[in-house]
Amino acid sequence: MIQTLAFYLFATLVIASGALTILARNPVHSVLWLILAFFNGAGLMLLVGAEFIAMLLVIVYVGAVAVLFLFVVMMLDIDFAELRAGFARYLPFGLLVALVLLAEIIFAVGAWQAGGVGLAGRAAAGPAEVPNIEALGTLLYTRYLYVFEGSGLVLLVAMIGAIVLTHRARGGVRGQNIDRQNRRRPEDATRNLNPGVGQGMDL
Repeated sequence: MIQTLAFYLFATLVIASGALTILARNPVHSVLWLILAFFNGAGLMLLVGAEFIAMLLVIVYVGAVAVLFLFVVMMLDIDFAELRAGFARYLPFGLLVALVLLAEIIFAVGAWQAGGVGLAGRAAAGPAEVPNIEALGTLLYTRYLYVFEGSGLVLLVAMIGAIVLTHRARGGVRGQNIDRQNRRRPEDATRNLNPGVGQGMDL
């Protein structure tokens, strides 16, 4: 009974916050509604026993992706009134894309349930005494070990490439000299002056 109430609560909040993410006029409010949708989605994942996906939603999406969206929206000076001006012009194309996606989802669910076997019958159930995170970790570090290490290597190369591209030599940029900053004395940076009345200050 409690699980059913929690499911309907999380599902209602996910749908409501997702709709408000699209309909909110303020982009900052849209990101905040998106964060609420992520939290409630994590609650739904906990109800079905997918603790790892719930932690990913909270740590990765809320802690990184949504915060990045919020910083970008707050830092960029975007004229959202101008962006909304073309909403009516692109509305038919957006509705067409939405209908195509809906048809694909219906077709995929129908193909999955073909033959009289439902979603629960096709799911690979693990041992009840093994937690979800432990089973996923065992699978990652045994069967998919080389794929997991390969993905980590790709991310490492991407990180090194980003660092190299951002730290390339560019003209007209003053670099930071840490040794010179550490050797600087207070008397070299400040001057004690006692100007007379009405003399002012020479900079």
